[in-house]
Amino acid sequence: MLRALTVAALALLPVLTRAAEPVLDVDLGVGVQHYERAALLKRAEVRTVNVADDVAYHKSMRYRALPLSALLGKGKLGGEVQFTATDGFVANIPSALIEGAGEPWLAIEPGDKPWPALKAGSPSAGPFYLVWLAPQKGGVSQEQWPYQIAKIASSQPLVTRYPQIAPKNVAAGGAEERGLKVYSANCASCHPINGAGDAAVGPDLNLPANPTEYFQEASLRKLIRDPASVRNWKGRIMPGFSEAALGNADLDDLLAYLRQMAKQR
Repeated sequence: MLRALTVAALALLPVLTRAAEPVLDVDLGVGVQHYERAALLKRAEVRTVNVADDVAYHKSMRYRALPLSALLGKGKLGGEVQFTATDGFVANIPSALIEGAGEPWLAIEPGDKPWPALKAGSPSAGPFYLVWLAPQKGGVSQEQWPYQIAKIASSQPLVTRYPQIAPKNVAAGGAEERGLKVYSANCASCHPINGAGDAAVGPDLNLPANPTEYFQEASLRKLIRDPASVRNWKGRIMPGFSEAALGNADLDDLLAYLRQMAKQR
């Protein structure tokens, strides 16, 4: 009996090992493909890349990584590519940006050489992390570096899927419409608005109230630039947006968009 149980337990070991291996799901509209980490690391296109100013670690980092185009192909994507993280963070990145000059790579955390923790007591950015080798050339924002990725999928643009986030009865190309683009690139990865969006890491920016209604403008600008300077607690995860990450003109447009959305509940 003991021998039989031992044999059965040994037979299960490969299954358990496979179950523990991180898996990346990729859906380009023709069915979900499942990629185990070990298999991705064995691909011929994998290289060691150096990221000079890593957004997650705030320093230079070196990764084993796969060109994102080797995984997703070119000219096969929808309007956006959606990156869903294990914590509920969702980055919707325009396909034009993915296929542009920013040089996106999928960094893959080796099982035997884990990356550093993002902060004390927290996990690393792995097992899958989107990094950019030329973010300035591509106009990549800091929220377009999703880590702890669980799924990548082609998608229609956020505003197409959630028309209630669009400003209405405003000047074409005006501050409110520009602000929607700023929100989509920098805020929608955590915050829904009007109950619409893919992520729910942070609170809704219009329901039940809009931050332009309960913050004085100077304080709201300060919150966006440096959240801890306005309110801070142990579980805070909202990053600050420096002028380098979010220019003053973009911040002006974002506030114009938020003020408009306060009228569109």
